[in-house]
Amino acid sequence: MSAFRIDRTSPLSADEVWRRLTDWPAHADQVPLTRITVLTPGPTHVGTVFVARTGLGRAGFDDPMEVVRWQPPAPGVPGHCRLEKRGRAITGWAEIHVREAGAATRVRWEEELRIGLLPGPLAPLTARAGRTMFGRVVDRLLRGR
Repeated sequence: MSAFRIDRTSPLSADEVWRRLTDWPAHADQVPLTRITVLTPGPTHVGTVFVARTGLGRAGFDDPMEVVRWQPPAPGVPGHCRLEKRGRAITGWAEIHVREAGAATRVRWEEELRIGLLPGPLAPLTARAGRTMFGRVVDRLLRGR
């Protein structure tokens, strides 16, 4: 398993941070060769399923995910979303935590994943790559790009 964590602070409201980070199709705009299809009618809720397809043409893989915890932020209550990765190539989970911190909002993105045939000793490299890639995704989503 490769595990990583990303912490950020944003001047945006907790509601706006939550909206941006849980706009699943918007994630694909930040990851090359990836598109996201939400399979469950909106809005997002426990049981929402979406698939990130990464690849070119027929060459690629699907990363299906299901929302298993969905608690949007509210005054005095932090937001928490947990995704379970249910694919053949990638399994594991991701959690998004959003909480107000004075005039700012704190974000914590935690992820633990297993990539199919990748040997265990490569987990630290995979974690570093995940932290870098998802860190950029979170940064761009928070900036509105």
